[in-house]
Amino acid sequence: MYKLVKVSLQATAISAALLLASGSLSAAEKYGFGKTATEAEIQGWDIDIRPDGMGLPAGEGSVADGEELYEQLCATCHGLFGEGEGRWPVLAGGEDTLTEERPVKTVGSYWPYASTLYDYIRRAMPFTAPRSLSDEQTYQLAAYVLYLNEVVDEEFVANQDTLAKVEMPNRDGFFVDPRPDVKNVRCMDNCADPAKLNIVGTLQGITPVGHFVEGADAPAASHHAQELKERKLQGEDVADEAEHAVSLSDTAVAGRKTYDNACQACHASGLAGSPKLGDKADWKTRIDQGIPVLVEHAINGFTGNNGIMPPKGGRNDLTDEQVNQAVTYMVESSQ
Repeated sequence: MYKLVKVSLQATAISAALLLASGSLSAAEKYGFGKTATEAEIQGWDIDIRPDGMGLPAGEGSVADGEELYEQLCATCHGLFGEGEGRWPVLAGGEDTLTEERPVKTVGSYWPYASTLYDYIRRAMPFTAPRSLSDEQTYQLAAYVLYLNEVVDEEFVANQDTLAKVEMPNRDGFFVDPRPDVKNVRCMDNCADPAKLNIVGTLQGITPVGHFVEGADAPAASHHAQELKERKLQGEDVADEAEHAVSLSDTAVAGRKTYDNACQACHASGLAGSPKLGDKADWKTRIDQGIPVLVEHAINGFTGNNGIMPPKGGRNDLTDEQVNQAVTYMVESSQ
């Protein structure tokens, strides 16, 4: 009896292995949890684009249409002509600077492939609502950014064929590393202190803002903090935020984490006209309205359009209590 059972189990395992290898049996069925991804689910993630353009979707977009869309969605951060606003990335210019001490790496001066431009815009832009653009809108913006860099003319229309054929100025600046793969000995000297590394996520995947804990030997975690750091190095008398700290209520203290994760991206820099945290002049008229009114506006918008804050994901990201706490923190920090 034992031998019969043993043989039966072996046969079952062999059959399962053959079915799995042939594709008839999924890993989910084999291990008893999860489910096999559908073709639609796979296509939702299969959005990478090769340098030769393979993976570009159907559709097209002109420079003219891209200009209008760029001014609506992109100019606030990147400037009307790709020059960059504040500390936001510069998109155009920088020709012949790659050999300088501080090269200006833009789409025109640095990027080797035009397909990368489409890929990045579709994945990550606009900053507050990545993956919200249609294929046609992405083509339009790609065409206009190429035009800003004088890579294409004003009649250019980007599509599956034309975008893949664009020759970027720095296409020869990248090459396949000819050095062979080698097994290296791990260096265990002067390592970073793990206690100072604190990689964190944020609500619904918006760009992280708290990459490193205070005191870590790494770049500042936000544009604002980096700006303060550099101004100090240049000898300016810039006071730390801690020096102007105010006494916060328990509600405001609870709201700081929500602010850091969901609100700081816009309100720390005044992005897209957002009232800037700590700017008393910018907040005065708002504070006078009272916190209940500000919370109502944050939840339903000035005209009652449900789902206004935060701009990425809207009301589905935060509970009413989280909104109240975040607004309270911003108000008390700006008084």
